[in-house]
Amino acid sequence: MTTAAAGGADAVPPTDKHPSGQSSVPVPRKPSDASAGGPGRSRRSVTGTRRVIAALFLAPALVLLGALVVYPIVYSVYRSFFDQAGTGFAGLDNYKALFTDDTIRTAVKNNAIWVVLAPTVSTVLGLIFAVLTERIRWGTAFKLIVFMPMAISMLAAGIIFRLVYDAAPERGVANAVWVGVHDTFAESAGYPKAHPLPVHPLKAGAGGSFVTKAPVRAGQPVQLPLVGVAPAKMPTDAKPARAAAAGAGKITGTAWLDFTRGGGGRPNVIDAKELGLKGIEVEAVKDGKVVASATAAADGTFTLPASADGAELRLPAANFKEPYNGVEWLGPTLVTPGIIGSYVWMWAGFAMVLIAAGLAGLPRELLEAARVDGANEWQVFRRITVPMLAPVLAVVLVTLVINVLKIFDLVFIIAPGSSQDDANVLALQLYRSSFGTDADLGIGSAIAVLLLLLVLPVMYFNVRRIRKEGRR
Repeated sequence: MTTAAAGGADAVPPTDKHPSGQSSVPVPRKPSDASAGGPGRSRRSVTGTRRVIAALFLAPALVLLGALVVYPIVYSVYRSFFDQAGTGFAGLDNYKALFTDDTIRTAVKNNAIWVVLAPTVSTVLGLIFAVLTERIRWGTAFKLIVFMPMAISMLAAGIIFRLVYDAAPERGVANAVWVGVHDTFAESAGYPKAHPLPVHPLKAGAGGSFVTKAPVRAGQPVQLPLVGVAPAKMPTDAKPARAAAAGAGKITGTAWLDFTRGGGGRPNVIDAKELGLKGIEVEAVKDGKVVASATAAADGTFTLPASADGAELRLPAANFKEPYNGVEWLGPTLVTPGIIGSYVWMWAGFAMVLIAAGLAGLPRELLEAARVDGANEWQVFRRITVPMLAPVLAVVLVTLVINVLKIFDLVFIIAPGSSQDDANVLALQLYRSSFGTDADLGIGSAIAVLLLLLVLPVMYFNVRRIRKEGRR
């Protein structure tokens, strides 16, 4: 028997026959599953194995996601349809309360203000900083300083700005600066609580002023003593009071603080340790009209012309009005803009870093070509830089909008109790409704669902943008 006939391992594979009877090129045959995997064994699916392994790896994450995200969302929606006790079905009453309760409506209004102002201002400032730092020598150091507030927690930032917005100028930085600028252009009164004693030659006039009890005469020095000013509040450049010399045809006098520190002074007498009321205004009034005026020197002396002869001397109320103490930053009117300012201080650096990263990737040849074609820097910025940075600006804006919708820490810490209702936002109201003294978990759950509904459109926009970027 031949080898081919025996069908051994080295047998020549069969060939296809040509119609002419000649053999053609051998056609290889595919091995059967039995020959590939052994007799009686089938090939395992690689895809199926990968799915099982993937499921095993994803299972812990899916369990955590369900326990920490899905379950709270579902339960919050369920709980929002029940009353405060959680035993009676309330229907849509909790959701109606979101738009009828004044406190919650204020929170919704403030959230709208936050969403419009905070992300926009932070993004614009970040864009300006990112563009300008490319043109200065110490740009990296400037970026570090601007970005540094991001390293501070919201709690710490809230405490910092609670002090910054303190109403007292000696403690609050904002009011110290504001009062300094104000007093530069409008001098404040120096003696807000000054007043005469009954034995003094002065009496109360109209509108908070003080006038002499009798008309004054030329050549007779006038004394205008006052009390009620703490020595520590006196001007630092005030000098010891000096008795004015008589002047022919003129009215002279001295306005001073009739108080001796440590005691021992005498009323209506200028003692050695008593200070002049520097800068106090003195007016001569005849028939209700001011005929002359003067300002006291550092030692309290003043001089009026002869036209003041026979007039009454008046210390106008402007000398005694309360000093300008700045703005009530945390009052009902400005508390929300003030807190937004603290947020911008923290997050403008975040916007700047992201925009600067996008700016570094712009093709410089386009910017240079625009300049060569005659475009100025503003046109290059508005028509080329900003449009090309649009994707980055969208990322920053959407991120800040999502962050602002859940703002809580800054409002809770900065706003004092007297104006917390005016600064209220949804996240703070959620906390107050759920854990406050009159906790109502039905209302709290409805607020949580409302916040979720407000975030979903922003998230949808973000997901669409990411998918578009992925297709590119």
